[in-house]
Amino acid sequence: MHFALTAYDRPNALPLRLEVRPEHLDYLRAIAGSLVFAGPMLDAEGKPCGSIIVYDAEDRAAAEKLVNDDPYSKAGLFERVELKGFRVVVKDGVVNA
Repeated sequence: MHFALTAYDRPNALPLRLEVRPEHLDYLRAIAGSLVFAGPMLDAEGKPCGSIIVYDAEDRAAAEKLVNDDPYSKAGLFERVELKGFRVVVKDGVVNA
């Protein structure tokens, strides 16, 4: 099952994001088999201000663990997070209705 994370950074948290980013990327590499896609949201200036990650997890509890184990979460980067079930309909230009 897929779960979509939308995570919004705390105000003025870009320095923290940049500091923790190497650990976050290592974590993403370690859980790559559980990722459908991932990347930062960008503000009007093109700077990271949050994250969108779609996980492939057994259930919501497993998805929550993936979120909570992320170095960004552990560092307190996010002001607000939303985790919801997600169904991929279009991927890489292919529609799977």
